Amino acid sequence: MADRYGTDVLAGDWRKPKRGRAVETPAEYGAVVEEVETDFVGEIVKVDRDLFTVTLEDRRGKRRTFPLGPGFLLEGKPVILTPPVVRTAPAKPTRTASGSIAVENAPARVARASRIFVEGRHDAELVEKVWGDDLRIEGVVVEYLGGVDDLADHLVDFKPGPQRKVGVLVDHLVKGSKESRIAESIRRSAVGQHVLILGHPFIDIWEAVKPERLGLREWPTIPRSIEWKKGICQHMGWPHRDQADIARAWKHILSKVSSFNDLDPALLGRVEELIDFVTVD
Repeated sequence: MADRYGTDVLAGDWRKPKRGRAVETPAEYGAVVEEVETDFVGEIVKVDRDLFTVTLEDRRGKRRTFPLGPGFLLEGKPVILTPPVVRTAPAKPTRTASGSIAVENAPARVARASRIFVEGRHDAELVEKVWGDDLRIEGVVVEYLGGVDDLADHLVDFKPGPQRKVGVLVDHLVKGSKESRIAESIRRSAVGQHVLILGHPFIDIWEAVKPERLGLREWPTIPRSIEWKKGICQHMGWPHRDQADIARAWKHILSKVSSFNDLDPALLGRVEELIDFVTVD
């Protein structure tokens, strides 16, 4: 006999919330969550296992502490925050983050007179994270300039020579750019033979991180009318109102880098060549 009343409206999980059921999720440092009762949104900056609490910090630096458990949203989905998983110490790596053979308990070498210059703080932090072990063994110090415009003045102060070589890593070193003109001028100068300027094609060192590590197919194209880093943050849905927001964005990007495998090969070769230049007598 035909069912005059249609399907059973109570069939299935009819009590299921619109956003889905909450699932247990470890409260990982750096994750951004929303506490639903107060609408407070912030980054997880502290988890107290004894008190069973989590502390969030919003983009203005304000902090609030909440009990761990239900009542949070992560990427718009309800979660039950639990203490982060305690990870056992990994086995000692046999290779450094750059892929070099690791030398256990090797003391840092006294710093050479030669140096590697990079444009900004983010460049220096990325080089340190991947090549830091190698640089300490070789005794190479990395300094950041705050931009390449004043490179010639820095070299005048540094006084490069046969035992005081300088390797320089430059962003966006492409034909016809301001950076390429500065590099060519220094190559032709009296100290040019003691200075090696190499560059990568990326607008900023952020782009040297493989986009897949951030869930992207490729880095987005940002219109020239928009400051590049702010445009990237806007595209990713990250806060980008001030320099503190930009710093947090870079911290997140850098956290996705653990070895040379996370970087574009166009950067790897340039850094290795600079290290060789300043360490070979």
